[in-house]
Amino acid sequence: MALDMIIRGGQVVTPWGVGHWDIGVQGERIAAIAEPGALPDAGARILDATGKIVIPGGIEPHAHAAFKFVYPWALEAGHRAAGPDEISKACAFGGTTTVVDFANWRPGGALIDAIGNRDEIFRGNSYTDYSFHTVLVGMGTEGATREQPIPIPLDLITQIGGVIEAGFSSFKVWTTNTTSTRARQMTDFGAVFGMMEQIVAHGGMLAVHAEDEDIVMYMSRVLHEQGKTHTRFLPTAHPALSEDLSFRRVIRLAEVTGAAIYLMHVSAKEGVQAIAEARSKGLPVFAETLHHYATFPASVYDTEDGPLYHTYPSLKYEDDNEALWQGLINGTIQTVATDAILCARDLKLGGHTIEDTVGGNPGVEERVAITYTEGVVKRGMSLRRFVDVTSSNAAKILGMYPRKGAIAPGSDADIVLLDPTVRKPLGLEDLHGVDHSVWEGWDIHAWPTTTILRGKIIVQDGQLLGALTDGRLIADRRTSPEILTGPAC
Repeated sequence: MALDMIIRGGQVVTPWGVGHWDIGVQGERIAAIAEPGALPDAGARILDATGKIVIPGGIEPHAHAAFKFVYPWALEAGHRAAGPDEISKACAFGGTTTVVDFANWRPGGALIDAIGNRDEIFRGNSYTDYSFHTVLVGMGTEGATREQPIPIPLDLITQIGGVIEAGFSSFKVWTTNTTSTRARQMTDFGAVFGMMEQIVAHGGMLAVHAEDEDIVMYMSRVLHEQGKTHTRFLPTAHPALSEDLSFRRVIRLAEVTGAAIYLMHVSAKEGVQAIAEARSKGLPVFAETLHHYATFPASVYDTEDGPLYHTYPSLKYEDDNEALWQGLINGTIQTVATDAILCARDLKLGGHTIEDTVGGNPGVEERVAITYTEGVVKRGMSLRRFVDVTSSNAAKILGMYPRKGAIAPGSDADIVLLDPTVRKPLGLEDLHGVDHSVWEGWDIHAWPTTTILRGKIIVQDGQLLGALTDGRLIADRRTSPEILTGPAC
């Protein structure tokens, strides 16, 4: 067996355990995992991983490249966030090799067209591999208003099976319009019910931004009446009660239909509890939180830079922070995501009210290192669990495992060398494509030094070696029956 690369000397995290093994790479795949020195090295490039933790490339399951801002002041100016080139570059430097973005359907086309249309901005413009969640009602579907929503065409719902067969197994909906001023984006529960039926029939996964529309809109009215519209009141406009009610309603609908669901950006302890109860009943309920949701309390909204920390629904409180970390450690929550939107600092600070504070965060580069620092070092998360929440579980839930998310024979050679001896305050000079970070000055205890995408080193020792043509569309996703029928990860 002629190998192209051998990675030696590192502490390797595999699906079956953690140990000091050599990894043999042949072409784009991992060919072998073996005892140190056991692999033939004639002609192979030797990569010394001594002192490093060797993990599968990270998977960012929630990103918004070239996001069209929906806040009135920004929408009028035509502001968009950074494209896939900048997001994927930051991912590559941060140890993430696969990004999952969103393909929004627009009226007048077939559902599958959303994938092709979105791929046009990614193809040849990404350093990492990528795929898409399909969104039946995109941000501000043309012609829809709050007073006159445009119902999702029934024939569009029946096209879900064809999209799954084409290799894209996940779909996204909102159960709220999020703020009272943006264009309608929510999907009513009748349509969610119909989508779940199709998803069950064809083997898909429904991702949900779940908030209770009535609670959010009522609280918005109350806050406007009281003159309390500053960013600091976002936790009141998007309270834990909203998460509790909406999660339980979505879970109940999933229980009735048998659908597998992925609850996005869990922010409150009440959400964690609802997920735990559903999983204890054997339901295929999965969830993500964001590393900044798990770390920063709502009190940061009172600072001058408060809007920098925000994404929707909102940050909550210190007991919620700890509930989220414990959920990641004990298995209640499966993944750490970013809700990635990369934009300039002045744009992120452009809104200061409950209606126009900019959501999303440019934390994709920090995601792996912050999860290691806060999870492994500070809270005792195991290395296998760390890999689960930064890579493996997203691959399983979204139908890419074991091609992605595993260091195992036959898997893509997406491999990251993480240096656990790095100990320093994180500076903007360490990051790429951003002019701000809520993690600036944060004490980190590890940092990726080498990122390998399908056998090619794309980042090494702070140098970008990859090309924008390296990233490929992952169009063969098939979520396993084990994931679709129970809490298998």
